[in-house]
Amino acid sequence: MKSEPEKLISKHKQLVHSDMCKVVSHVQRNTDDWILNTLMIEDCDVPFRYKRKQQYKNISGQRVNLTYYATTETIAGLDFEVMNVVRIKIA
Repeated sequence: MKSEPEKLISKHKQLVHSDMCKVVSHVQRNTDDWILNTLMIEDCDVPFRYKRKQQYKNISGQRVNLTYYATTETIAGLDFEVMNVVRIKIA
């Protein structure tokens, strides 16, 4: 029997799954009807982003399991790499 991340990855080849990632920083801000969450992970310079409908507890210092894909965002004419989180679970 496959786990949830394995099922997602088998359907969508661009997804990546990482276990036991330590969250260094967690910021939440309002954007329209959503709360945009931005995580910084230990030993990684790229932000991980996901949206929620409601405010969530701060998970700074926690270890999490992430399923995500890489994308590029253009801000003021500069391209930045961003990881869009599909699934997040506290480990």
